Amino acid sequence: MTGLGERVRTAIDAQVIGPRVWLYANYHCNLTCSYCLTESSPRAPRRELAHDLMVAVAVEARELGFRRLGLTGGEVFMRPDIVETIAALARILPIVVLTNGTLFTPRLRKRLRPLAGRDVALQISLDSAEPETNDAARGPGNYRRVVAAIPRLVADGHDVRIATTLDRRDDAALERLCTLHRSLGVTDDRHIVRAVVRRGRADEQGVGVPVDHAALFPEPTVTAEGVFWSPFGATVRGGLMDTDLRVSATILPLADPIASLLDHADARPGGNDGLIGIR
Repeated sequence: MTGLGERVRTAIDAQVIGPRVWLYANYHCNLTCSYCLTESSPRAPRRELAHDLMVAVAVEARELGFRRLGLTGGEVFMRPDIVETIAALARILPIVVLTNGTLFTPRLRKRLRPLAGRDVALQISLDSAEPETNDAARGPGNYRRVVAAIPRLVADGHDVRIATTLDRRDDAALERLCTLHRSLGVTDDRHIVRAVVRRGRADEQGVGVPVDHAALFPEPTVTAEGVFWSPFGATVRGGLMDTDLRVSATILPLADPIASLLDHADARPGGNDGLIGIR
């Protein structure tokens, strides 16, 4: 374990792999976004990771030298236990939680308040300053709910980030969105912009950036079906989990898939993943 830990820390420092381990808490969602990597929807199979398994992964990730966690789905706040899970994970490593931002009822915000001021970031999806454009991809009423939720979460003391996913870049439209997020209390350094990745529903529609091992920055990603090369690899098409970017079908001990991922990462050619890496 010590030797592997040194190898992990060296690889992170050299930017051969990312410092974060991702956890796919679930795959079901209250939305059905047009470019979704995981074909998430209210009817999607849940593919949930158990609370105790996520905690065990986080503990071993810390022991191996990883420095952060990422939690994603699906929509993680569809899980009734997710606030307690986030709290448990945040006691182990700093964490960013990806969410569509539509479920922040007063009751949920009250449950989340103990996490304000801790090393927990809420990363909310918002693709356009124009409601019609945003909602065309993400569903009717999405813009209204997200724009209402963001300033409330900021006022509650949370570290709020905005993630924008674009099929094509339009600098004028992006500047309008930046003006909007500043007005909502989210600074420029908390705004992430990335390209649509051609996997999942985006692949079916023929949109987005095609990716493979060489194009994707390695960030170990744990799902109910194993450990993947990247959060962009743990995808679904036609109802089936893609396995082309799976590192291991087993999860624990985490050291085994991490050693395999490092072997592949050491042989990976350099590339420009700046538009598609989740940061």
